[in-house]
Amino acid sequence: MATFELYRRSTIGMCLTETLDEMVQNGTLSPELAIQVLVQFDKSMTEALEAQVKSKVNIKGATFKSEECQENVGQVKIVACDSRLLTQ
Repeated sequence: MATFELYRRSTIGMCLTETLDEMVQNGTLSPELAIQVLVQFDKSMTEALEAQVKSKVNIKGATFKSEECQENVGQVKIVACDSRLLTQ
């Protein structure tokens, strides 16, 4: 299964990367193992979001509306990717 590295830029991904860097610098972890951890993080995030997130959101202007609530936001960053690339 292919994965994207999108989630490494999230708060949890950045913290994981920083921690792994520190562990490699301290000699606690090999660089190869740190890379394996990041690859597993990518896979786990992709699988978790695919399996557990079923919400649909409608976006109109700066208003996000779901079944549960409606939220007006000032600024939005949308990152999109072609999910068909994950199945290749």
